[in-house]
Amino acid sequence: MQKSLILVALLTLPLAGCMQDPASRGLAGAAAGAAIADLTDNNAVTGAVIGGLAGAATCGVNLGLPPCY
Repeated sequence: MQKSLILVALLTLPLAGCMQDPASRGLAGAAAGAAIADLTDNNAVTGAVIGGLAGAATCGVNLGLPPCY
């Protein structure tokens, strides 16, 4: 399971650098949240909601990602 989480993180990090608006970051966060929730035997819908909200919220936070427009 730990290898799967690392694999998901490695696959989603390059995508996060391309996301320059809240909607696309939210979609990427939802996909990552659902995948992580499924890998950890949790509810994928709840993971998608939490991941989507977290992805959209990163537009105002300086995480080294491009700024949102």
